Amino acid sequence: MSEKTRKPREKPAPYKQRSQTVTKNKDTPTTSAKPHKVTTRKNLTLNDWLAVFAYIDTHPHQSQAEIVLHFEKELTGALAFSQSALSRALKRRPELEARVNSNPNALHQ
Repeated sequence: MSEKTRKPREKPAPYKQRSQTVTKNKDTPTTSAKPHKVTTRKNLTLNDWLAVFAYIDTHPHQSQAEIVLHFEKELTGALAFSQSALSRALKRRPELEARVNSNPNALHQ
């Protein structure tokens, strides 16, 4: 029985790493505008949801999408949440308000 051997192979070269810098298009004019920051998802606090509910009570004819846009563009501490998150919070509204009534310190956590 003859022993089968493989041909020796060269080791593969390391992968080319992608550049971490963003290449700028040289044809575009210079601007002072800053790119929109992409933030990671954060859960809103109980106090934030109560502020959203208070806004909904004072603006009953706005759609959920309009409410989301209002809070994204707010100058004093924008809140980032989706329309579906707002819908889920509205379903849980009695539970959230009951939590505040049963434990007033819940707003500070």
